[in-house]
Amino acid sequence: MKASYRHQNALISRYSAILLVSTVVISGCATTQSSSAPARIEIQQEVGFTITEETKINGDVRLDYDEALAYLRQGRLEQGVQMLEAVVEAAPQLSAPRIDLGIAHHRNGNLDAAETSLLQALESNPDHPIAHNELGIVYRKTGRFAAARQSYQAALATYPGYHFARRNLAILCDLYLADLNCALQNYEAYMSTVPSDEEATMWIADIRQRMGQAE
Repeated sequence: MKASYRHQNALISRYSAILLVSTVVISGCATTQSSSAPARIEIQQEVGFTITEETKINGDVRLDYDEALAYLRQGRLEQGVQMLEAVVEAAPQLSAPRIDLGIAHHRNGNLDAAETSLLQALESNPDHPIAHNELGIVYRKTGRFAAARQSYQAALATYPGYHFARRNLAILCDLYLADLNCALQNYEAYMSTVPSDEEATMWIADIRQRMGQAE
């Protein structure tokens, strides 16, 4: 069965959620082969981006993936992780289930497993902005701030309007790297996309005040 795995990230979607917008579009005939075409990243500047992976898989794998995402929507992380691990084993060439698995591990408090899954996703899809952003969060939580910065920047290199990564980079520069210029630049870029974030507005004012005092 030929399936298109699509990860979409719209500018209005919620941060740190399991990738509930992952969808599977089925076409072609049934097969048990596991071949994969290169992922396509389509940028829609006003609404976000879509990443599509096409592969041939057993129909049961698609059903297992749908079931795994349903578990995650319901907050049943253990069941979701178990099902995603089975999907990853059956279709190792796909990055989408590995990213979902990494985020699920992260939410379940297993940062080592989250990192492993996200790195494996990037092996098959090196430019995936969601994987880079999520990996940056793991790096930040484990004290690897320079690596976190590189991961956020990698996400933004693919999609500069990815406001979650922009906000994460601004916070990293502000609170962990003491790089106020980086923080201000990225907060302002973030606010151009999400102008209603009152918290970020206060952070910008605070940074400008600190920069003025430093001068």
